[in-house]
Amino acid sequence: MTRPRKLYVKSYGCQMNVYDSHRMADMLAPGGFVETATLDGADLIILNTCHIRERATEKVYSELGRLREMQEAAASEGRRVMVAVAGCVAQAEGQEIIRRAPAVDLVFGPQSYHRLPDMLARAEHGKVIDTEFPVEDKFGQLAPPSRGAMRQRGIAAFITVQEGCDKFCTFCVVPYTRGAELSRPVAAIVAEAERLADAGVREITLLGQNVNAYHGDGPDGRAWTLGKLLHRLAEVPGLARLRYTTSHPRDMVSDSDDSLIAAHRDLPALMPHLHLPVQSGSDRILAAMNRRHTRADYLDVIERLRAARPDIAFSSDFIVGFPGETEDDFRATFELVSEIGYASAYSFKYSPRPGTPAADMAQMPDDVASERLQRLQREIDRLLDRFNAGCLGATLDVLFEKSAKKPGQIVGKSPYLQSVHVMGPTSLIGQIHPVTINELGSYTLSGTLAGGASRHGEAAVLAAAGA
Repeated sequence: MTRPRKLYVKSYGCQMNVYDSHRMADMLAPGGFVETATLDGADLIILNTCHIRERATEKVYSELGRLREMQEAAASEGRRVMVAVAGCVAQAEGQEIIRRAPAVDLVFGPQSYHRLPDMLARAEHGKVIDTEFPVEDKFGQLAPPSRGAMRQRGIAAFITVQEGCDKFCTFCVVPYTRGAELSRPVAAIVAEAERLADAGVREITLLGQNVNAYHGDGPDGRAWTLGKLLHRLAEVPGLARLRYTTSHPRDMVSDSDDSLIAAHRDLPALMPHLHLPVQSGSDRILAAMNRRHTRADYLDVIERLRAARPDIAFSSDFIVGFPGETEDDFRATFELVSEIGYASAYSFKYSPRPGTPAADMAQMPDDVASERLQRLQREIDRLLDRFNAGCLGATLDVLFEKSAKKPGQIVGKSPYLQSVHVMGPTSLIGQIHPVTINELGSYTLSGTLAGGASRHGEAAVLAAAGA
């Protein structure tokens, strides 16, 4: 009997890479590959990479150095371990990866992984690089996951509905590594959601580089908006929660359509937590970034969302030290963070990416950027602590996902994506149950199982957080 070949996939970066990694495993399953959670005994190792920041790229090369040692040790025992680099670093660097990391057998971009079985067969006989943007629809070529694989991945899942970007922000490599904006047909997305729900998935997060730019073909022959798609997915039996990420402020509304704002008002399944990156609070820097929205535009979107869903909370992304940023520009960002009162946010020091317009601009002194990043992060941490403190005594609906490390404890997610621990039976996994929050951890909440509805608790959290 042939031994199953072990596949180890490591994902870097965004949720879309996690989704892509799962689909790679699905593509290889018919060929006898079985996913493993550890490197031990792996026959094929895939690093699914992110190219957004320089440090992430260097992490990949460091990992490849360690994998070469493992590969050589396996070879001394008569066993071949193949190594592949996938994703955006692969798309951007291609042949350079083979030059810098001789351990690598296969390099392929995020638009090519539907060809993975064929590429892997060719890699048995020599190095393979595939970073072309294919003519065919990648998603239409992917093998569906087995029911067992879907169940093993848990009760929350991702679905990529939109890929690529047409915005061309001056700091970003995504248009060059993921290509132009592409939206999947509604029917394909609904079919995937129905398969997931049938396998026990209760929460789905819709993914896209600019997910709210979604304009996929609907069953009525017209392009559907994300808002209309969310309404359709809310009808899928078994699905209790919907989320989407990552959004661009310019695509939240249009002159002729506010269906996405309306979805936040009308769909109880759409969770009251939205990641809406702004990057800077300075109009001058936003223009230099080619964001094509102003501070006032962003605040207007926030106001409209809060009017539609009063218990909504926000997270965002911020870049500090962008070329030309003055202290006044930074202060505008700092003040925007404080004004909106984010539930959480991610702040980064600007990292020049080769091939982007901002990389050719005069760069900020590193010590200035680092000091500003520390100041902004302290404010973000303060707001996070305030938001979480507002949960004390509140009762929130929690979707339980798995057993926790502590015996007898289970853990799930609040509507605001906080991890919540309680003492409770494993029979609650996959169910939504109200929890009264009575303890705050560094990054988690703890509570006790409660009875009754909990929607009032979400409003109480926002009020206590000052949002």
